[in-house]
Amino acid sequence: MRIILMLKRHKETVTLNSEKLICRVDELIEMGKEVLATETQGVNKVLVDLISFYKFRSAAVSFVLKLFGHNHPYFLDFSEKVKEASPLSTKRGVGMLHAVKSEIEQGWLTSAKGLISADIFGDFLEMAEHLLEENYKDPAAVLIGSALEQHLKNLCVANDVELSIERGEKVFPKKADVINADLVKSNVYSKLDQKSVTFWLGIRNNAAHGDFDAYNKEQVEFMLSAVSEFMGRTAE
Repeated sequence: MRIILMLKRHKETVTLNSEKLICRVDELIEMGKEVLATETQGVNKVLVDLISFYKFRSAAVSFVLKLFGHNHPYFLDFSEKVKEASPLSTKRGVGMLHAVKSEIEQGWLTSAKGLISADIFGDFLEMAEHLLEENYKDPAAVLIGSALEQHLKNLCVANDVELSIERGEKVFPKKADVINADLVKSNVYSKLDQKSVTFWLGIRNNAAHGDFDAYNKEQVEFMLSAVSEFMGRTAE
């Protein structure tokens, strides 16, 4: 019952702060307008300030990635069509950001990335609890670890912590241990929590890689209780 109550509490608090997200989109749109204000006529084509454009592009790509993920059309379109430091490319980016803002205002983002994620991964913990009752510690460990990792990503989105590293025109997702360290650096939770998260992720990795003798059922039971508490506490 205690775990179920924590899950309900987590579902209520994990929803992304729409007002904060809309504010950030407005900031990015304003950045795009500032880029357009630098428009100048080049030798063969119209240009905008290179530094201002890539500052705008990098910030917007990072934001869209954190909200929608690598495979969403918004991220793919922005990455592919907002490349050149030109008025047309910048206008495309600003237009896409207006579309993103509209989705947030209408609640679609909350449904897609907030509530559904909370429901799915909350269900994972409940499934893990049932599996443990049936003495299936290994799949339970994988499910708990998956819920934990998604929670860490949700915390990144809510606290403006980057989920990826951009190198040139390629974007690489951060590994869970790097995300864990970055959340501590941003004061989202403590170094003590960081050590616990590292331990829980270690059990998940052992289970996922078939190293079933590296941990026991009691440790997975503790992991379930501790992860549930951690998710409920840090979601506030």
